[in-house]
Amino acid sequence: MARNLDLLTAREVAGKLAAGRHSDGGGLYLNVTVAGSKSWAFFYKRDGKRTEMGLGPLDNVPLKTARQMAADARELLGQGRDPLDERKAAQRAKEEAQQAREAEAAKETFGVFALRLLKGYTETDERGRARRVPGIIEGNRNAKHRQQWENTLVEYAAPIWKMKLDEIGTDDILRCLAPIWTTKAETAARVRGRIEKVLAAAIAKSLRPGPNPALLRGHLDALLPKRQKLQRGHHPALPWHQMPKFWLELSALVSISAICLRYTILTSARSGEARGARWNEIDFAKRTWTVPAERMKAGREHVVPLSEAAMAVLEEAAKLRQTNDEDELVFPTSRDRKQLSDMALSMCLRGVQPGITVHGFRSSFRDWAGDATPHAREIVEQALAHTIGGVEGAYRRGTAIEKRRGLMTDWAAFVTANRGDNVVSLGRAAS
Repeated sequence: MARNLDLLTAREVAGKLAAGRHSDGGGLYLNVTVAGSKSWAFFYKRDGKRTEMGLGPLDNVPLKTARQMAADARELLGQGRDPLDERKAAQRAKEEAQQAREAEAAKETFGVFALRLLKGYTETDERGRARRVPGIIEGNRNAKHRQQWENTLVEYAAPIWKMKLDEIGTDDILRCLAPIWTTKAETAARVRGRIEKVLAAAIAKSLRPGPNPALLRGHLDALLPKRQKLQRGHHPALPWHQMPKFWLELSALVSISAICLRYTILTSARSGEARGARWNEIDFAKRTWTVPAERMKAGREHVVPLSEAAMAVLEEAAKLRQTNDEDELVFPTSRDRKQLSDMALSMCLRGVQPGITVHGFRSSFRDWAGDATPHAREIVEQALAHTIGGVEGAYRRGTAIEKRRGLMTDWAAFVTANRGDNVVSLGRAAS
């Protein structure tokens, strides 16, 4: 015989009801006290005994949820199982899982947990089902950045690497940060943030208590000396009007690092993009260099028009090729044919012009284009592979490549002019 269900309306449940027990059907009741508080209860018979199972206050359990909970309880009864016994069993399982997590925390070290968190791991839920938890760096497109996460923690979090998660305190974090806080400010900031994230994950998984000892604001900032703000994006750069003189000195060097540095400057590329260039990315007929998306900071393919000067640098590099493999690096190390390190270009630059950075030449190019040429801003930004949108983004299609070819040709003409104090006169606009 079918039961009458859903007897109460949402308006009745939310409104004023007389004190007592109000049936919704199927064993579900809304209990109302004299004071007006409301709570749900499910009544059922088991072995001839009438039993009440509380489902929670109305404030926490809305009508729809209460009905679903009652339906679940009726299903258990239909299977010959007692809803209260099942609830108690679930609570015991939850408590046992918590105890297991606490036992795990008692033996798991920061280093073990950090590597699992970074690279991903498999865990089992309360029902015994296995699921894979992705690593927190898996979404990072740049393989170098993914590796830096691990490298910085291994090196700078060494004082806490083998410590148990629930034993790490503020003094331990200070032992990691104090030696580099003022001498390596940017690195220290990254290390602190990464330690904070690892410990936050440990707190979220109940592997250690809060609060997080790696928090900066209102915590570590009261214990560590103040330091200068990070100068992100502001790399020491050579003033653009000094580029021709600098080029003369750089052109006298014949090392593969110097050749790569000249190519980097002429293409206004990032160091990693130039050092990772391969011959199959160069189209000699179209005089373009196509950098694949996976090697670009923005994760999008970038086509660079090559000036005559840039093509000449490639011809110089081609004379050093040892194979005809199109996948070969354009600027490999001479000993093992591997990719040049960022330090190799930095050391080459240091020998010619100390105090500036390779990345700074992008700033030199940007300042030159803005101060001394009529080239449109959006074309310059696209040459630097900066992400732009709206109307400016439209320049990524159509004739943008030829507009940028004119820009890069003018840049090469200025850089290679061999006059330290002259500005190349540009007779045409390239908007």
